[in-house]
Amino acid sequence: MKIAFIGGGVMGEAIIKGILDQGVARPQDTTVSDIDRERLFALGQDYGIRTSADNRQAIEGAEIVVLAIKPQNLKQVMADLQGQAKEQLFLSIVAGASMATISAGLEHNLVVRAMPNTPAQIGEGITVWTASNEVSQGQKGMARSILGALGKEIYVSDEKYIDIATAVSGSGPAYIFLVIEALVDAAVHIGWPRETAGELVFETVLGAARLVQATGKQPAELRKMVTSPGGTTEEALLQLEEGGLRDLIDRAVVAAYEKAKILGGK
Repeated sequence: MKIAFIGGGVMGEAIIKGILDQGVARPQDTTVSDIDRERLFALGQDYGIRTSADNRQAIEGAEIVVLAIKPQNLKQVMADLQGQAKEQLFLSIVAGASMATISAGLEHNLVVRAMPNTPAQIGEGITVWTASNEVSQGQKGMARSILGALGKEIYVSDEKYIDIATAVSGSGPAYIFLVIEALVDAAVHIGWPRETAGELVFETVLGAARLVQATGKQPAELRKMVTSPGGTTEEALLQLEEGGLRDLIDRAVVAAYEKAKILGGK
């Protein structure tokens, strides 16, 4: 499979690493283009892939073109590539950018839109994706193999779920990182040494997530199982509920969702 990447940022590199590690593509069949020359040099050195400072040159001969750029750079990239696409599939991970926007900007209808998240860097991501009506089953298969190299992938037929995924799974790791930060600080506040507080919290978060997966039980059921009447957990949860934790999380996700729609011009 011949793949071209427009943009070599964190998520672009995560996809490059994933597809090479999983054997989805070979280094000699992978090209990346980026405005940052130092970044290009580093990617070429680290992965043995081809590099180019010219977007048009980068996509020549590619079966799939991955748009891994920041939303503010999309307009310029589409202007560079407008009318240049042939039968390539364009796979976009640009937050907020709809398939209609990308199709119009490129004058090309073969588009997949995906929302991965940062754990993709270690092959533990979750990606939600969809495709335009013109995309063939074979091309969907190629897209699935690329996104599957990042972790789990979920195909949806309605594009509206991509903006929802942006607010939940795309931004979600940052929410969890904030909770981890807060738990570490709280542990230190009540006397645990900071140098080991992180380990205590990290393993607690990992274990809790794995328990949900392993048991198949709903989080609410597991929460009730660990909450003894009159015990320490009940007291802690009471504080969280009275502090409006559920409402805050809901407001945060809604705010992210609305921002994703604004970025997409909705």
